[in-house]
Amino acid sequence: MDAADEQRFREFVAARSPALMRLGFLLAGGDQHAAEDLVQSALAKLAAKWRRVAAPEAYVRQTMYRQQVSWWRTSARRGEVIRADLPETAGRDLNHQSELRMVLRAALARLTARQRAVVVLRYFEDLPEREVARTLGCSVGTVRSTAHRSLARLREIAPELARELEVAR
Repeated sequence: MDAADEQRFREFVAARSPALMRLGFLLAGGDQHAAEDLVQSALAKLAAKWRRVAAPEAYVRQTMYRQQVSWWRTSARRGEVIRADLPETAGRDLNHQSELRMVLRAALARLTARQRAVVVLRYFEDLPEREVARTLGCSVGTVRSTAHRSLARLREIAPELARELEVAR
């Protein structure tokens, strides 16, 4: 990578890092360290192919999706269950937007990795079911059923999100 390419790469990273970290945070179920690892891994792969990549953001996002799928498949084979500690939410006034985000993050952390990936790709990234299925390497029917079960689970975990989830239905 020459100096001009390096400068363009640095500008891309500076401009898009916050959005990529939000995506990583959602995909990692609220684990800040795993989100950072996910973003850094994807950016490292992009840096290696910077000259050949026509759409860098699309490349990084696709790499993040695939890396997360790979990580949860690996952890499933080892039998590990990763859980985040949930903040106390009882008695809080959820009218404030930041509190709602905290509840959502905690609820997403309690979903399985596959459920979380489907919810993030389908509803946060607004990808069509076919694209989610292609990204995760499964059928459209699997995406539909997983999304349905995931939303039901979110309603069960965090009833205060019910109004927000009605929009997604």
